[in-house]
Amino acid sequence: MAIQKLSEVEISSAIAQLAGWAVVDRKLQKNFKFRDFVEAFGFISKVAIVADKMGHHPELFNVYNKVKIDLTTHDAGGISDLDFELAQKIDKLL
Repeated sequence: MAIQKLSEVEISSAIAQLAGWAVVDRKLQKNFKFRDFVEAFGFISKVAIVADKMGHHPELFNVYNKVKIDLTTHDAGGISDLDFELAQKIDKLL
């Protein structure tokens, strides 16, 4: 069964359970700030391992100590339950 894109109502309900995540440009997005570049890059590496195990690959952006993560399910054409599952796992890495 294919992963389904969530409705606006489903997204609003699910995002209320997450701290700091927002919908930006039809993607689930969160910004993180770390002490320095090495800490930020270490976080990205942890995210990559978790995401790859799920077979779900986020858009990761890094400038020095800042990391921006965008989540969307391309196969579903938007935000899906998979994005919220990954967001929860990412938050547990902190």
